[in-house]
Amino acid sequence: MHEPDVRTRLPRGRRLSPLRAIAVRIGIAFALVLVAWGMVVFERGDYNDSLDGEVSVLDALYYTTVTLTTTGYGDIVPITRSARLLNTFVVTPMRIMFVIVLVGTTIQALTERSRTEIRLARWRARMRDHVVVLGYGTKGRSAVRQLRLHGHPQEHLVVVDSDPRATADAAQEGYLSITGDATRSATFRAALVERAARVVVALDRDDTAILATLAARRLNPEVAVVAAAREAEHAELLRESGASSVVVSSETAGRLLGMAADSPAAVDVVEDLVSFGTGLDLAERAVTAGEVGRSPESLDVPVLAVVRDGRPLRYGDPELGALRAGDRLLYVVSG
Repeated sequence: MHEPDVRTRLPRGRRLSPLRAIAVRIGIAFALVLVAWGMVVFERGDYNDSLDGEVSVLDALYYTTVTLTTTGYGDIVPITRSARLLNTFVVTPMRIMFVIVLVGTTIQALTERSRTEIRLARWRARMRDHVVVLGYGTKGRSAVRQLRLHGHPQEHLVVVDSDPRATADAAQEGYLSITGDATRSATFRAALVERAARVVVALDRDDTAILATLAARRLNPEVAVVAAAREAEHAELLRESGASSVVVSSETAGRLLGMAADSPAAVDVVEDLVSFGTGLDLAERAVTAGEVGRSPESLDVPVLAVVRDGRPLRYGDPELGALRAGDRLLYVVSG
């Protein structure tokens, strides 16, 4: 079976891309030719052409190119002292620089792939407990921003998308990106999902999201998978496929629209809560020893839910009771 094409893009730093670096070197080479050509044209009376004795503008260009490329046929030569001094102290250094530019360009073209492979090998060796984001559209970009605001290091975020333009944008923004089908095992292996701590499924199609969740779970049964679904009817399928948390976009939007019809201010508060970094924010922390045995209502922070044994117990849930060691609080803070 044909193995699907998967391409890994390393984050782009301030260093020029290989094509731009080569273009700059070629530009320098052309500039050297033009400068040397101009000098020869200006003093072409001090040169002799063995063909007809005179050096035209075209002859000057010919002489410049064969001189800078160290070919030197000897049919055009400087015959005055000033022309020979110019060739010795100006043209010769330009010739050396021209050769260095050409050799450097060739070496860069040959070694760029090797350097990329070395960087990829280093990345694969040290990457552990990272977050893989599937899809770099509107949802994926927002998820990445939220992860960064929550303190996830940039180098521990891996973006996967089938669109090369999306992964190019991610690489430009400093993220390692994988161009490939999010339902293929080869793509997940390239993203090192077997070592990942979390997978965020932010794909545009629900059926693709379900297949991607199954593929991630197959390679890493322990990874935490959070997924977005466009339709509520697909949320249960995503959970059965292995998603530990599912966000239904259409249903959530519908609820907010209905809420906005009667209470626009309530929608503003909800949007404020889900927008991390300003105003009201959701935070999570472990229950302290002094809080064990107390009720959530007695704490000095507004508790919305308590996570116990991996299961969220909402405010007012009769099962909640007193706080226990190991519980985690989900509460509201003012940013």
